[in-house]
Amino acid sequence: MEKKIEETRSLELADAIARTKELIAEYGLTATDCGFRLGSAPAAMAAGKPRSTVPVKYRGPNGETWSGRGKAPNWLTSLETQQGRDRDEFLVNRL
Repeated sequence: MEKKIEETRSLELADAIARTKELIAEYGLTATDCGFRLGSAPAAMAAGKPRSTVPVKYRGPNGETWSGRGKAPNWLTSLETQQGRDRDEFLVNRL
């Protein structure tokens, strides 16, 4: 019985794919038109905006890095709270 159900599902799926391909070709649709994002790129990338990398602003004693954007990482907050260290000690380009 399960084999019959699986065969029926496979036939329905093949029919759905064929109809979908026909509609895409007929209307000249793209993946974006259908609401799909290709790959795992963020929305900015999907919109065609270039993504830039942010330089490292802080480097920890074990090579950890942080750009200075967003919430401070655990390695930095623990150094500040538990050891009483100053965030400026870990600046990459200190003057």
